[in-house]
Amino acid sequence: MNQQKIFKTTFASIYPLYIQKAEKKGRTKADVDTVIFWLTGYNKKTLQQQINKNSDFETFFTQAPQINPNVSKITGVICGYRVEEIEDKLMQKIRYLDKLVDELAKGKTMEKILRK
Repeated sequence: MNQQKIFKTTFASIYPLYIQKAEKKGRTKADVDTVIFWLTGYNKKTLQQQINKNSDFETFFTQAPQINPNVSKITGVICGYRVEEIEDKLMQKIRYLDKLVDELAKGKTMEKILRK
């Protein structure tokens, strides 16, 4: 998928897919929200506002209250790319989120996912 297309994709359109992926593996919407809150600094209210506004990924990450200082601990491959080597910062944040949801679906403990 070309980068510009994903940047302009609404977060609200992808969010249910994250939940679906997690729920297929016995995780919950609350688990997905927890990793989103950890990564972005959003809370339940501010996340819902982004969904209601139909924010695209670019806006979603630009307006994120605080990207977690431990994001550099997220490593590994997602969609064929090593997340720690992605040069475009916005794409890297999107892939960090993909990676966290992936780890949820793979049954990793929340403690490991949240890099504690």
